[in-house]
Amino acid sequence: MTNTDRPDRRRLIVGISGASGIVYGIRMLQALQRIPTIESHLIVSAAAEITMACESDMKLAALHALADVSYPDSDIGAAVASGSFQTMGMVIAPCSVRSMSEIATGATATLLTRAADVVLKERRRLVLMLRETPLHSGHLRNMLALSDMGAIIAPPVPGFYAMPKTIEDIVDHSVGRVLDLFGIDAGTVRRWGETPTDGSKPVRAVRKAKPR
Repeated sequence: MTNTDRPDRRRLIVGISGASGIVYGIRMLQALQRIPTIESHLIVSAAAEITMACESDMKLAALHALADVSYPDSDIGAAVASGSFQTMGMVIAPCSVRSMSEIATGATATLLTRAADVVLKERRRLVLMLRETPLHSGHLRNMLALSDMGAIIAPPVPGFYAMPKTIEDIVDHSVGRVLDLFGIDAGTVRRWGETPTDGSKPVRAVRKAKPR
């Protein structure tokens, strides 16, 4: 089913590059599957396919099946390569330094980085879950250049105040916080100062105003 069939759905592009952390892209797609108003458009780089074989038991076909629409990274004529194809933006999860550098310089060689460049030129939201450490000054300059162009650099830094019990908890929190940037509540974030709907203990109790 396409966005044309369901005009009430908003399109979000999900890119998965070859950086370590394929689980972030997988969990991102799984979270979006639970949100019927969002249509996911997936691009997986060739390097990401190699990383997935090292970090996950999931097969490539199963990964593509998580998305509503998927494209080969070599298909530079795909819909998402055009600014006339309306989307709410793009997230790259995880984002490698190579992909970040291509986007920062505008020298895009694949559909993944071309789609990101289109998102920037159309003034839509681009979020990069950069997975690299430590960073040298060249990396930092590219990050600054992208920030100046309107991109959001969002490394998947755990929020330990949420008291995660599993690796899945840590991943889901980061994925949820990134989706927050698009106004999408994935239901995976334990929010500071809010009482969870599942009845668990709040991260921080909300102080009630004293009666006057």
